[in-house]
Amino acid sequence: MTTAATDLPPPEPSRPVVLWRRFRRNRAALLGLFLFTLVVGMALTAGLIEPNDPLRRAGVPLTAPFANWDTPLGTDQLGRDILAMLFYGARISLLVGVVATLISIGIGIVIGALSGYFGGWVDDVLMRITEAFQTIPSFVLLLTLVAILGSKIEWIALAIGIVSWTAPARMVRAEFMALRNREFVDAARNLGVSNTAMIFKEIMPNAIPPIIVYASVVMALSILLESALAFLALGDPNYASWGNMIGQGRAVLRTAWYCAAIPGIAIVLTVLSFSLLGEGLNDALNPRQKK
Repeated sequence: MTTAATDLPPPEPSRPVVLWRRFRRNRAALLGLFLFTLVVGMALTAGLIEPNDPLRRAGVPLTAPFANWDTPLGTDQLGRDILAMLFYGARISLLVGVVATLISIGIGIVIGALSGYFGGWVDDVLMRITEAFQTIPSFVLLLTLVAILGSKIEWIALAIGIVSWTAPARMVRAEFMALRNREFVDAARNLGVSNTAMIFKEIMPNAIPPIIVYASVVMALSILLESALAFLALGDPNYASWGNMIGQGRAVLRTAWYCAAIPGIAIVLTVLSFSLLGEGLNDALNPRQKK
């Protein structure tokens, strides 16, 4: 006598699988992921394009794109390989973006969490400090910090992070104010959980999704700010960056437009990739907010 197998429901997919399924429904987000992967690939393979120094002279100055296959994208007015500098510029953009984002989000989380959780005079003091930073235009403050700290790439990333923390702080504060009176917080408080554990173990995991989404915005903003500094000749001249390429290429814009146009296109596509990724992450992490 055979026994019929019991009908078991299929196992539920894990959370990462569910998030990926939501993410891939957004075709624009997939395009952003492709562009981001392309930029990361450029950064990782820069050493294969130019194993020595991307700032060295590689050919005749102002060689047009595709005129010489040793320098496929041409050379600038100093004879440097535009393709090599483009790949190394991806490293600088990602480095500045990641470091500045970590600094910005880190400061924003601490300030916003303390302000939103404790409220009262703590909230008043921290929000007045935040408002004081917001009264100064971000780029003006960035120029001041770079003038004080110097134009090394490390200081530039630090300065960008310092001028970008106010918006994440306000966002985290709003999330904490919405979550601090929820039932699971009251239950943890009744069990004697400390304030530190309450902030970082109970409330923070529930406030993470919008922070992750906003991090993509900060990444894009950081790349634009670094490029703007380099365009104004305030970047680090010891590194090949897209902003430096545009700033130097404007001197020959009428005769060799590609010197500025090629890195400009790279910046546009990179910033676009983070914007599309942020939209896709928002759809995946907050499906109810999708219009």
